[in-house]
Amino acid sequence: MARADRAAVIVDAAAYFVHLKAAVLRARHSILLIGWDFDARIELDRSGEAPTSVPNRIGRLLDHAVRRSPGLRVYVLRWDLAFLKMPFRGTTPFFLLEWLGGHRLHFHLDRHHPPSACHHQKIAVIDDAVAFCGGIDVTGGRWDTPAHRDREPRRTWPGGAPHGPWHDVTMAVDGEAARALGDLARERWFAANGWRPDPPPPCTGCWPDGLEPTFRDTDVSIARTQPAYDGLPEVREIEALYLAAIASARRSIYLESQYFAAHRVGEALERRLLEPDGPEVVVINPERAIGWLEGEVMGAARALLVRRLREADRHDRLRFCTPVTAGGRAIYVHAKVLVVDDALLRIGSSNVNNRSMGVDTECDLAIEVRSHDARAPELRAAILRVRDGLLAEHLGVSRDAFGAALRAADGSLVRALDSLAQPSGRTLVRFEPSDLSELERELGSTHALDPHRPEPMSRTFVRSLRLLPLVPPALAALGAGALAWLFWRGRTRRVAEE
Repeated sequence: MARADRAAVIVDAAAYFVHLKAAVLRARHSILLIGWDFDARIELDRSGEAPTSVPNRIGRLLDHAVRRSPGLRVYVLRWDLAFLKMPFRGTTPFFLLEWLGGHRLHFHLDRHHPPSACHHQKIAVIDDAVAFCGGIDVTGGRWDTPAHRDREPRRTWPGGAPHGPWHDVTMAVDGEAARALGDLARERWFAANGWRPDPPPPCTGCWPDGLEPTFRDTDVSIARTQPAYDGLPEVREIEALYLAAIASARRSIYLESQYFAAHRVGEALERRLLEPDGPEVVVINPERAIGWLEGEVMGAARALLVRRLREADRHDRLRFCTPVTAGGRAIYVHAKVLVVDDALLRIGSSNVNNRSMGVDTECDLAIEVRSHDARAPELRAAILRVRDGLLAEHLGVSRDAFGAALRAADGSLVRALDSLAQPSGRTLVRFEPSDLSELERELGSTHALDPHRPEPMSRTFVRSLRLLPLVPPALAALGAGALAWLFWRGRTRRVAEE
């Protein structure tokens, strides 16, 4: 837990990319970018008003920042196996930039994790003076505005091809909280590369102009997931935070996540729904996960969990919804947000799946209102503004309109949502899980490929063989080859370590 003079919730990547660019241009000592994926070709400011004298693509911008500030060093750390999912991402320019930038621009791949895990944190730290942490990767397919228009010419991949609507959230902090995230980023760099970047001297003035703080002078908690590996202890702070937060809820639980497959989180929600006077639960999820494998593995587990929650919802306090555009197109939800009553806000990289609880490296930020805090009413109001703003965005109404609906519903989140949901247009629609085959049902109930803890690649390979009846032949051959390569890679790594 560390103090932040300012903390700001940033909704959707259009705003985040602009603020990240502004912070990078103010850096004088160090920039740490720790992520699941990076694409050097990403255009940051797409407003049409960006000055042409400053590079707008993240790779060229970092090179520009290093060249104009002799004391600046840049460190970019990316998961080493992201290429298996996206083999044509713009990673090569980072290698070229490292070569051109000499000893002051470093790009490395993070492979310091169990063979079945991945590095999933999304952190950017500028001079230890401002830091961003949340769900947004600086990569392709992420950019969008809160309008989530059906036709948005700026919403394109680096090559120019359009991509669909995308909803995401991150948080910016300064002060001690930024320095704490800088320490965490340097520890991750050390774990991945064997040497630790020097921390910068005390510095201020990196907060982006135009980024209005959501909170001032508040404590920010940093929660992590870290699998036990190579001397590092297991850390399951994020799972503990989810379970404690759900248990503490009095009136409402609001949750946004890319997946909904963590069975312990699902069971905790089920217990609260069974209570006669328990909290209301609103879950925002995408219509379907991106990718065949995620759709099968996470989709099957979600279908089972949703059915369990609806069976437990004897008091009509659950709404499980998907946002759509004005034209009815599904908006992909990549955000990872939890709001409990007016008392807790959590934003980070962790999804509601088992991997995020104990297998992949994750980092979340949380702000909690404590009863003895003299500024508790101010903090509570700020937390509700974040929650209500997100729901207003999804429903296609103003925050004032949502506030009026909430007051008319005597503070009931689900009744306010019901009153504003429309049969068509920009709105939230009820999620309906698809029927599952026996194999899909078994896949979802056994948590195959979404384990609670890292498992040997041999076990993952055996589990994956059970998917073959569901897979098209060409995809099955490709997947079997990839899994065999991962199995071989894990074995050779263990031999080398021994």
